[in-house]
Amino acid sequence: MAGLIALAPEAAQAQSNAELQRQIDALKAQVEALTSALAAGKGASAPAAVPAPSVGSAAMATPATGSAPTVLAAAPVPSPVASPTAQSPAKSKAWYEKLSLRGYTQMRYNAFLSGDDTAPAGVSRLRSVHDSSISDRGGFSLRRARLVLQGDVSDRVSLYLQSDFATAVNNQAGSERREGFAQLRDAYADVFLDKGKSLRLRFGQSKVPFGWENMQSSSNRLTLDRSDAINSAVPSERDLGVVGYYTPPSVQKIWDRLGHDGQKLFGNYGAFGVGVFNGQGTNRTEQNRGLMKVAFATWPFELDGLGGAFEGQVVEVGGSAMLNDVQPELRSGAVSSVAYKDNRVGVHAMLYPQPFGIQAEWNWGKGPEFDRDTQLIDTKKLNGGYVQMMYRLPTETVGALMPYGRWQHYRGGWKGSTSAPRLETDEFEMGVEWQPWKALEVTIAYARMKRAEADERRTGRAEGDLIRTQVQWNY
Repeated sequence: MAGLIALAPEAAQAQSNAELQRQIDALKAQVEALTSALAAGKGASAPAAVPAPSVGSAAMATPATGSAPTVLAAAPVPSPVASPTAQSPAKSKAWYEKLSLRGYTQMRYNAFLSGDDTAPAGVSRLRSVHDSSISDRGGFSLRRARLVLQGDVSDRVSLYLQSDFATAVNNQAGSERREGFAQLRDAYADVFLDKGKSLRLRFGQSKVPFGWENMQSSSNRLTLDRSDAINSAVPSERDLGVVGYYTPPSVQKIWDRLGHDGQKLFGNYGAFGVGVFNGQGTNRTEQNRGLMKVAFATWPFELDGLGGAFEGQVVEVGGSAMLNDVQPELRSGAVSSVAYKDNRVGVHAMLYPQPFGIQAEWNWGKGPEFDRDTQLIDTKKLNGGYVQMMYRLPTETVGALMPYGRWQHYRGGWKGSTSAPRLETDEFEMGVEWQPWKALEVTIAYARMKRAEADERRTGRAEGDLIRTQVQWNY
């Protein structure tokens, strides 16, 4: 009996140890179950808190007390309750929620310092095919009032819609010119053929890829107007058709860096472009079965490897080609029944201003031009271009300043005007663009012009000196 009594504490101790081990094993199983439930329920709400094991009214004694420990009740493994909001994937935006609205407006004032602002009948007055407010009447004018709606309608399709609310029309009420009419400028969809969006097809009315300056937005261009020579290929820059663009990632990387630096790039176009268009011009009905064929290529080269002053500099070179048949409008109001050859090639090159830059383009070819001897339109040679220099002066106090100078030259027809009159342009423009904030740009320029008026009924060339101003606000 004494031996049994002596062994009782050891038996109680053994029973206590076994009970503790059982409780530890139960807790381990509970922890493993909770871990598995959490791993399986990512995105689900956290499971309800596990209640702490309850302790009986008798306190758990240490083995020295000889009392058996209170048995811990094993808490049941909670079932993870999924939160419908957290578990379901985030709802993607509807296509109309991905659209953005932006635009810009340009207001101008031109003042003659001297020159042929007026002339007798049959003699050229100093006029520009790009700015109708260069006249003997002067005054303020809205050059552009653009509104752009754009965005992705899916991962592979995006849309772009642009209207201009500063278009002028004639003969709506008597002979007075009327301003402020809305006109469609762009209406196209981009279809991306790869996930990286480096290759795309563009369907609709969009810019024709001929000439670097032609493709650059007027909101981003440094000079007030495009050059006569390059713009003569596609007056108003747009037509209806299909074009494919490809931009290698290495080229896009360079353009992204230049854009982040504040450079004036030429827009959302590829390093290579090939397209077909009606060929008659912006918002004009096609007059023949022929299609205008256009090809474009441009490539930027980083000059960092040359070291020194070339660190960070980029040179871009490229060219364009166009084959077309066009039927100009006649003085009678009809459209020519004859389709004239309208073929040309062009080259461009630029050193981006960091801080000094230079930009140049030239093109050669043939197109419709009014012949004064026969008083008929004929296909004749054309050539011309421009050279432009600029300097970037970003400041922290007054904003960004960019002085520039440009010389342009052109000899050839202007198919955008009635009867495709001949232009003979020599012009020098010197100015400065000031951008105190991103939302506002102010340009002041001096221009020395010598031009033939775009009217086949007037002869000779007019000369003059002008001060030109423009305020542009972006939104």
